[in-house]
Amino acid sequence: MLRLTEIKIPLHHQDENAELRTAVLTKLGVADADVRHITVFKRGIDARKKMAIQLTYTLDIDVAQEAALLARFSKDPHVRPTPDTQYKFVAEAPAELSTRPIVVGLGPCGLFAGLLLAQMGFKPIILERGKAVRERTKDTFGFWRGQELNPESNVQYGEGGAGTFSDGKLYSQVKDPKHYGRKVLTEFVSAGAPEEIMYVSKPHIGTYKLVGVVEKMRASIIALGGEIRFNSRVEQLHITDEQLEGVTLNNGDYLACQHLILAIGHSARDTFQMLYDAGVYVEAKPFSVGFRIEHEQSMIDSCRWGPSAGHPILGAADYKLVHHCQNGRTVYSFCMCPGGTVVAAASETGGVVTNGMSQYSRHERNANSAIVVGIHPEQDYPGHPLAGIDLQRKLEQAAFKLGGEDYRAPAQLIGDFLKGQSSAELGEVQPSYTPGIKLTDLAGLLPDYATAAIREAIPAFEQQIRGFAKADGLLTAVETRTSSPICIKRGADFQSVNIKGLFPAGEGAGYAGGILSAAIDGIKVAEALALDLLATHQA
Repeated sequence: MLRLTEIKIPLHHQDENAELRTAVLTKLGVADADVRHITVFKRGIDARKKMAIQLTYTLDIDVAQEAALLARFSKDPHVRPTPDTQYKFVAEAPAELSTRPIVVGLGPCGLFAGLLLAQMGFKPIILERGKAVRERTKDTFGFWRGQELNPESNVQYGEGGAGTFSDGKLYSQVKDPKHYGRKVLTEFVSAGAPEEIMYVSKPHIGTYKLVGVVEKMRASIIALGGEIRFNSRVEQLHITDEQLEGVTLNNGDYLACQHLILAIGHSARDTFQMLYDAGVYVEAKPFSVGFRIEHEQSMIDSCRWGPSAGHPILGAADYKLVHHCQNGRTVYSFCMCPGGTVVAAASETGGVVTNGMSQYSRHERNANSAIVVGIHPEQDYPGHPLAGIDLQRKLEQAAFKLGGEDYRAPAQLIGDFLKGQSSAELGEVQPSYTPGIKLTDLAGLLPDYATAAIREAIPAFEQQIRGFAKADGLLTAVETRTSSPICIKRGADFQSVNIKGLFPAGEGAGYAGGILSAAIDGIKVAEALALDLLATHQA
């Protein structure tokens, strides 16, 4: 098979298959009969010329005289052999193995770590502090409708992890030479995700579809001999001579264990404290804070797609923005949700946290994104590995108070924020956040340097997206859970640098950011654990 890249056809075409075939024949200079089959591996969008948007493809071609073609195009980087992306298991559990590894957390990282271990025959025990995804969804939607927050069942905690209540984005910039991402997408499709996620350049699933996908993956783990315990929070690690020996759960159960994957999310603050108290080496890491910004999706579509806005292949447009400020800070867009909503993402009583979510259709009226400022432990929260948590909590509690202490979020029109005056009434952009917002003045909520940086960045972003700084766009506070505030350091063997048998993984440990990268990290760590467990068993 040959892999061809940068094959382009117009957005407005009559027959995709026919146009692609013509492009392939032209590129390779072969007869039609020589091309036996064409498979779309990836499809992207080139919108640099809005009046002539093109679709750009990576194709796998079954063609006659493959060796001769490779020789002829040896200096062309766009014609290469198709790489082998089939996943290959690194280990298989012996039938007599009685030891069972533990996975803590059932977000994307823990889900794929557990699935891989189960597929290799290791019959993992997976501990999830929250509820099963469908029960968790009821609790979360109930909170959004104005009911009480459940600190153990919300956007942050429960089966599926924080990514369940997001856009379900499945793309990442992590290097992936072993094609683990392909394994992730394949498993999602096997569990019911749309097949298009295998080839579109920015695949997403959406919350409602993710719920069913996660349930089917859980069923696969159980069918392979795995065990999943919900409402099971790890309260204590038992460590002897820097070797993990077991864990105690919140119900008092003790589980002996010398191989444990710690796949907690970025909001497991009580677990972070427990790990620190147990002597596990952790250190503070940078993260970002800011607001959610909302505009009408139609405006974003028009700016990105021009007269082609509304084309079904294009769908709802997204954006990615970065601005380096005069005060040395960097402001950037994060977790952009086209055609979505701003959601309440608190996991502690007395705090307001915002996040973004889209359904698969992305048909909601507004576009939203985090607009956040990078902050660093050395200058912004020095002195303690867990100081970033204290800063997050301080901002969330301040937002709770400013919003009226009933989980409404404080909000301000963009024009008023830039002028430094309080907002009194909404314009065309209607807020999507539930339980609701309270218009106010957001100045003073973030540190002064962050407020100044965002005020500088929004007009700069206007230069890239016309209307971005429009006066009646909306800012909703506060966004604090962009990434983990700590890193649970691990070595080249994927184990904690000072506790053998403990495998930190995913977002909470500081090694991922998003569904796909967390899932990939779960696979890597599961492989490392399996090989170490086998070596221990054989010794």
